[in-house]
Amino acid sequence: MKFKGYTILILITFLLSMEKETNSQDRPAYNDLTAQESKVIINKATEYPFTGLYEKFEAKGTYLCKQCGSALYHSDSKFDARCGWPSFDDEISGAVKRVRDADGMRTEIVCASCGGHLGHVFTGEGFTPKNTRHCVNSISLDFVPEVLPAGTYGTALFAGGCFWGVEYFLQKEPGVVAVVSGYTGGHVKNPSYKEVCTGKTGHAETVKITYDTRKTSYEKLVKLFLEIHDPTQVGRQGPDIGDQYRSEIFYKNEEQRKTAAKYLDLLRQKGLKVATELTKATEFYPAEEYHQDYYFRNGKLPYCHGYTRRF
Repeated sequence: MKFKGYTILILITFLLSMEKETNSQDRPAYNDLTAQESKVIINKATEYPFTGLYEKFEAKGTYLCKQCGSALYHSDSKFDARCGWPSFDDEISGAVKRVRDADGMRTEIVCASCGGHLGHVFTGEGFTPKNTRHCVNSISLDFVPEVLPAGTYGTALFAGGCFWGVEYFLQKEPGVVAVVSGYTGGHVKNPSYKEVCTGKTGHAETVKITYDTRKTSYEKLVKLFLEIHDPTQVGRQGPDIGDQYRSEIFYKNEEQRKTAAKYLDLLRQKGLKVATELTKATEFYPAEEYHQDYYFRNGKLPYCHGYTRRF
């Protein structure tokens, strides 16, 4: 009987572990968080008022959970409460969960998908007809332009020369819902294009891709990125020369790092002298408005990017 009981216990443990592994595979990988992001999203701290990126932000689109990518708020529900943090009077249905604070005084709001801390919700203040204010930390949010349906979205950060050309090719890929040109990888906060062009900020011209995980994958986007620019060029891309035009993949989590490393290794096995760097993502700063959708608005074609099949 002892042997049978032990065998059953082993079987149950095995089945539970298989279920856990399956569930973890079905669930999209959470993004890695910086120390400051973890302080707010995981440890429930509050960012200083009037310091967040989205406090005075007025663009039309959808706000996502920075940790898991779930859509939380549409810009139509955002209003200026002059409180120092982004304010919304309604959430996307089922996206936000309310949790009573331990002291019973306030109601915390968290992402319903991953439990990440967003802020607090208040009622009865009379700011809008809905009489509700979601007071949210900017650092808990990500943003993509245009209104999206509720769902889960992934983000990717690629630098491969002038961001106009990278943006052009990625925007046409099925499953991609938004591409924003900007700057990342450097040490200067909120850099301008003029500053980045000096090569002294450490930033690279980068595109931030938001994609529907139901329609495409990070793997497909990595492959495409490595086929629309020359990953062997150092500190340049075509006629554009300078460190800001370097080839670099900024990964958001360990799963992205492994995927990108896999395809960089495949290129090396094919005999290419790969210059593309692989770096953990930091803060991304959107570029000036005139850089966005550049080729689509001007009716031109990229001058230093083109498709070359490599996989």
